[in-house]
Amino acid sequence: MSSIAPIDSLEADRHAASAAVSDRIRRRLIEARQRFHANDNISAFIGQGELDELRAEVQSRLHEVLQALVIDTESDHNTADTARRVARMFVDEVFHGRYAPAPEVTAFPNVSRLNELLIVGPVSVRSACSHHLCPILGKIWIGVLPNAASDLIGLSKYARLVNWVMSRPQIQEEAVVMLADELERRIRPDGLAVIMEANHFCLHWRGVKDADALMKSSVMRGSFLKDAVLRSEFLNLMRQP
Repeated sequence: MSSIAPIDSLEADRHAASAAVSDRIRRRLIEARQRFHANDNISAFIGQGELDELRAEVQSRLHEVLQALVIDTESDHNTADTARRVARMFVDEVFHGRYAPAPEVTAFPNVSRLNELLIVGPVSVRSACSHHLCPILGKIWIGVLPNAASDLIGLSKYARLVNWVMSRPQIQEEAVVMLADELERRIRPDGLAVIMEANHFCLHWRGVKDADALMKSSVMRGSFLKDAVLRSEFLNLMRQP
């Protein structure tokens, strides 16, 4: 039997290789039946060197957006390199949590069988609203009630996980749930609490233009949901300077 691939198969391979990198990544996701919403991590479907291609493609398309806004990027020294800067900002910083795998977080066993309340925060939050791609800036507090079987992680690792989850376009209500899911999976505590307080620039820059409005949201699980005293202790301690 001949090992030569059918002509239509070879043609399909050539077409796939010449397609825009975003189309290639999208095709892999669809074939794997994986969701790729704005707040999903798709790093497992990005091949070696493709992030460089993605930055270049985003830069090209952002240049078209600037052209559509009738901005003369040829003679305006302030916007001549804007498309490249914004492309790098989106891929490497603002939406970094979509394209990078989860950070390395070393866990160690709870040898001392700690079972007292642990509070981490405030941890700075930098995210973006998926409705208007406007900044979301705020703080997060995390409460953990470990048990003997829980894994413990270092203080800086909480901040790394917060940054990874939050560096995506999303809405705050879903973001705190995603963070709680990630922490619960890694630590396996008896109780977990996550509170987020943030400014949404889609309120400040546009629409009602309210500069003072804050959004606060919380997730309470396990002991924090069942034990009002524990929940009250967490809330009181997180308010202290």
